[in-house]
Amino acid sequence: MGDIINPYGKPIISVETDFCGRRLSIEINRVGFRSSASVIVRYGDTVVLGTAMVSNTATEGFDYFPLSIDYEEKFYAAGKISGSRYVKREGRPSDEAILIGRLIDRPIRPLWPKGYRHEVQGIATVLSMDPSFRPDMVAMIATSTAFMLTGAPFDGPVAGLRVGLDKAGKLSAFLDSAQLEAGGLDLVVAGTSDGVMMVEAGANQVSEDQLSEAISYAHSAMQPAIALQKELLAKVNPAKQEFTLLLPDESVQKTVDKWVEGKLGANLRTPYPERNQMVQNLRDAMHEELSAKFKDYDDKKQDYDDAFTLAVHKDVREGIIKDNVRPDGRKLTEIRQLSSQVGFLPRAHGSSLFTRGITQAMNIVTLAPLSYAQSIDTMETSGEKRYMHHYNAPGWTVGEVRRLGSPGRREIGHSYLAERALLPVLPDEQSFPYAIRSVTEIMSQNGSTSMAATCSSCMALMDAGVPLKAPVSGIAMGLITETDRIYVLSDIADAEDFAGDMDFKVTGTEKGITALQMDMKVHGLSVDTLKKVLVQAKDGRALILKHMLDTIPAARDELSQYAPRVESIQINPEKIREVIGRGGETIQKITSETGAEIDIEDDGTIRISSPDMASINAAKQWIQSITAEPEVGKIYENVPVVSVLDFGAFVQILPGKDGLVHVSEMSETRVAKPSDVVKEGDRVTVKLVAIDDRGRLQLSMKAAQRALKDSRDEN
Repeated sequence: MGDIINPYGKPIISVETDFCGRRLSIEINRVGFRSSASVIVRYGDTVVLGTAMVSNTATEGFDYFPLSIDYEEKFYAAGKISGSRYVKREGRPSDEAILIGRLIDRPIRPLWPKGYRHEVQGIATVLSMDPSFRPDMVAMIATSTAFMLTGAPFDGPVAGLRVGLDKAGKLSAFLDSAQLEAGGLDLVVAGTSDGVMMVEAGANQVSEDQLSEAISYAHSAMQPAIALQKELLAKVNPAKQEFTLLLPDESVQKTVDKWVEGKLGANLRTPYPERNQMVQNLRDAMHEELSAKFKDYDDKKQDYDDAFTLAVHKDVREGIIKDNVRPDGRKLTEIRQLSSQVGFLPRAHGSSLFTRGITQAMNIVTLAPLSYAQSIDTMETSGEKRYMHHYNAPGWTVGEVRRLGSPGRREIGHSYLAERALLPVLPDEQSFPYAIRSVTEIMSQNGSTSMAATCSSCMALMDAGVPLKAPVSGIAMGLITETDRIYVLSDIADAEDFAGDMDFKVTGTEKGITALQMDMKVHGLSVDTLKKVLVQAKDGRALILKHMLDTIPAARDELSQYAPRVESIQINPEKIREVIGRGGETIQKITSETGAEIDIEDDGTIRISSPDMASINAAKQWIQSITAEPEVGKIYENVPVVSVLDFGAFVQILPGKDGLVHVSEMSETRVAKPSDVVKEGDRVTVKLVAIDDRGRLQLSMKAAQRALKDSRDEN
């Protein structure tokens, strides 16, 4: 096998280390010659290409950092061709790919300097996938390394680790999906050498202590990957990029700071939404007064507006640090006012409205047969998804005019978090054979809509009669750091989120945590601090859960009258073909005449569903008649005569099952000719008296009449 010659004359450089029991290697200068930086990262049989592009000049007019990070799934990486019949090439990213892109973005974004306005793009492309573990954390390492090698002011490196519990109950990294599910913990931690930048977890009601221990384990175990990136950086020593930070004009900030003196602080400590309106009124007044004072004000209006926002954020922080009072007057551990309602949409299978402060989430639950489960076909997995949570938040929920479109990365992320929060407490398919769609329609936003979505979806599921193992509540926590002191805030609103240093969302039951998502806005956090946040969040979750249970104490005993009922029967798998019929003729006839939906599995399980139990019973009887086996001694009433011969008549006791009634078995008296008693098309009652060694059925009208007479006499 030959080797690649770099057209720029650069040597191929590679570094490697032992990382959680496998060899981790990072290589540059083999591919991606025109990119700002590109790396190939190998771990086991997983190979990820990380590319970075950084523009040479800052982009004027942006009031945000134009960073985009994407994760590219390639079916060929897993040796697969897409299961779609019509589209075989990769198209729109799957939800899973979008979520992983967000997962990589979240620990990296805070490590760029404020005011940096160069366009930056990172792409992690999976070229080969080792099926024994997920490739997302290798992709995070590849993306971080590529950014480090651009020479841009990225304050990395960053690494991530996915951690779970092995069969022995010990913490371990790079477990496969089955092991993660069996262990009841799927935790992703990302960080730098100094602290934790991001945490995301799904858990089966684990304790705060267990989760804290797992976070600590992950942060320690990821350090070799961080050290390896630093080793490569020292070998390459990329040229530093020259850049200018687009920061607010200091004179503008001083002018605004002077103008707001005496107008903030206690003057604004009023519950939402009054506080929001007071801040807006103050902002408008500033613009009106200063525009009359400065001739060039219109040219710098956005700068003054940004400076006002910074002044308000600074005031929020000072109020918490100096007075231990939050912007709306709450104490640090205080939860906003709660109210909720269930069952207010008459035709929905389950519905709820959950309100916390001015954040409000409506949730609607719809039940359907399992055949309505979502098909999943990605690089990593193919299968079905039975529980689906969808989240929608139009512009009017924040008072904006915004074009409607397909869900963005934020909507998909919030959907996933709320979905993950409830997954551990859903009943299994055997006890509750339904596909479940839960849709959260945000009605108003002012902080932590994903946690409102969690609470509202839990209540709507209970309203729908879904027998949850335990109810789940969620809360968003915030953090203000000042030198060596930290201030933990329960149930943060927008003002505290924007001004704070952390967004920490945690969901769980009384027993333990089911989902977690934490993002830092500063350079890392210690595990001890995270543990303190988890403990304080537990109290907040308990208070919110109590309110929810005051509204609906338990799942309803009965499903909505509009929800389908599902019944299961088991047949011999060899009989499936008979139920389906030639070209599906039989099953189509059953569904069209009874109105029931029928799902058949390979093991012979048949699920029959309909809102009308009469339809279910009719379909059930029809299928049982097709699949039933003849029983010796059983009486078959009102069954048809299919042919009459000289020596007897053939009678069909079951579909496709005919038996002979010999002339001697037609009556207690002598019968000369069978045609004297029956003719083709007549319906008679017979008893199956024997099945011979060739499988032939021997029927008797005489024995049936005798048995029915004896039964009447006994009664």
